[in-house]
Amino acid sequence: MNLKQELQKLNHRLDKAQGKLAAAEKRGDVELAAQGKIAIDTINSKITKLKGQQEKQVRGKGQGIQALSFNRPISKAEQADMGKLKKSVRGLVVVHPMTKLGREMGIEVVTGFAPAKF
Repeated sequence: MNLKQELQKLNHRLDKAQGKLAAAEKRGDVELAAQGKIAIDTINSKITKLKGQQEKQVRGKGQGIQALSFNRPISKAEQADMGKLKKSVRGLVVVHPMTKLGREMGIEVVTGFAPAKF
């Protein structure tokens, strides 16, 4: 299971645990509420750990992409026919500014990275 799926699974478990905690507190069940708080704390710690791993992966991927020797913004016409562009340029990596990777790299426009000039 990849990190994104595992993170999503933990967020669902957290939502369920918070619902159970709220119901237990509403009923006045002290023991179940204490168990719920412990479960929420453990799930939160797992989530923060996974988010750290995810950030580390994105950072490493960004450094690898920036190490490519050539980059330039992709025009709107090239974006419209991305398949043709990727077929014509070997090793092209396109990074959008709204993705995690794009935000990490500080990109303002859709940019293509490649080992050779294109």
